[in-house]
Amino acid sequence: MEACALTDTGQKRSMNQDFIYASTDPVGSLENLFIVADGMGGHQAGDFASRFVVENLVRFFEIPHPDRDVHGILKEGIRKVNRELYEQASRTPELSGTGSTLVLATIRGNVLYVANIGDSRLYLLRGALEQITKDHSYVEELVAMGKLKRGSRDYLEKKNIITRAVGVSEDVDTDLFALKLKSGDQILMCSDGLSNMVDELEMEYIIRSEDGVEARAKALVDAANRSGGQDNISVVLVEPQISEVSL
Repeated sequence: MEACALTDTGQKRSMNQDFIYASTDPVGSLENLFIVADGMGGHQAGDFASRFVVENLVRFFEIPHPDRDVHGILKEGIRKVNRELYEQASRTPELSGTGSTLVLATIRGNVLYVANIGDSRLYLLRGALEQITKDHSYVEELVAMGKLKRGSRDYLEKKNIITRAVGVSEDVDTDLFALKLKSGDQILMCSDGLSNMVDELEMEYIIRSEDGVEARAKALVDAANRSGGQDNISVVLVEPQISEVSL
């Protein structure tokens, strides 16, 4: 397995409120771990939230858990960290309203397990680039109800309003996914600083390049900056290298 994680402040922001993590080695009971978090709630608060979420999740997962159910381990960790961030923000005026998106992935055998909250994304490149996660955003809820067209002016103007985040309430709903990987699959995780700046066709073209995983991750960040770099940009690119035998 190969992976590369990169984060960049972008062209317009003075601070990077994204926080990322990538380990191809075991983290406690998990065989590997990849995380992207995008903080919100003002400069210091957003920076604090994303770092708090990632670092405390990693600490939780580093403790071996007897539960062999991967989704069970992920849900327990997210529930705990969400409550801790909410309580800390409730006690600290300058952190009021802080929160963070979260997209997390781990692979066991040939199965990819994913958890997401907010609008940071996980894509799978197989035949074509496919978004696996679902954005928890105001506009996507309206699209699902047939009240708004994706890509319309209203959609683009209100795209950054998210409806679910870690730490904004005592409890949080987490979307969980599990899918079998195949030989040649590639995984892209990113904050909206990439997905808002680079369309999926360009992302797919870059990922399909024969360059190494680090060069392709950097090319994705560079593409977002060339398009304006309006937000912080975070990318985690993973090549699972699943063998046909395990299928």
